[in-house]
Amino acid sequence: MSEPFKLPDLPYAMDALAPAISAETLEYHYGKHHQGYVNKLNAAVKGDQALAGQSLEDIIAGADGGLFNNAAQVWNHTFYWLGMAPGGKPLGGGKLAEAIKASFGSEQALKEALSQAAAGNFASGWTWLVIDKAGDLAVVNTDDADTPVATGTTALLTCDVWEHAYYIDYRNARGSYVDAWWNLVDWDVVEQRFSAA
Repeated sequence: MSEPFKLPDLPYAMDALAPAISAETLEYHYGKHHQGYVNKLNAAVKGDQALAGQSLEDIIAGADGGLFNNAAQVWNHTFYWLGMAPGGKPLGGGKLAEAIKASFGSEQALKEALSQAAAGNFASGWTWLVIDKAGDLAVVNTDDADTPVATGTTALLTCDVWEHAYYIDYRNARGSYVDAWWNLVDWDVVEQRFSAA
């Protein structure tokens, strides 16, 4: 039986996010950490046809412990990589921009709120732009592997604030990493996620 989960291909070269995120960081973060979560997830579902046939989202919804952690980290990392592009792509003037203005006042205010949340996210975790259960945009932090998939909110964008995401390039300067990450955000992808919600 082939392994049900695979490390997804990146939509850009390993050095394409430099200087904000170096090729060395991608080699470890994508090539070692993300691959490690995929390997552990495959080991956890090995021999269980029911689990092996489920989507990541279904596994996350019904799992806990190590199975949840590895499935959620595979999902979170894939979502993170796909929300970035070399040089980034600017926010357009569509419905997402209107929703950002309604919820935060401006794109700049959103960036400040998310950056502050990411810099202050205690320990390892993720900072997200989500559509909350009321249908509004919100910035939320999750700890460790936790994910909006498990909380009934809709993820639009995430910044990985585990130390392995930035320590090679920024050491302990998480705020500098978050500032540089904004230059990579692919707002076209975020708009597509918003439209599909």
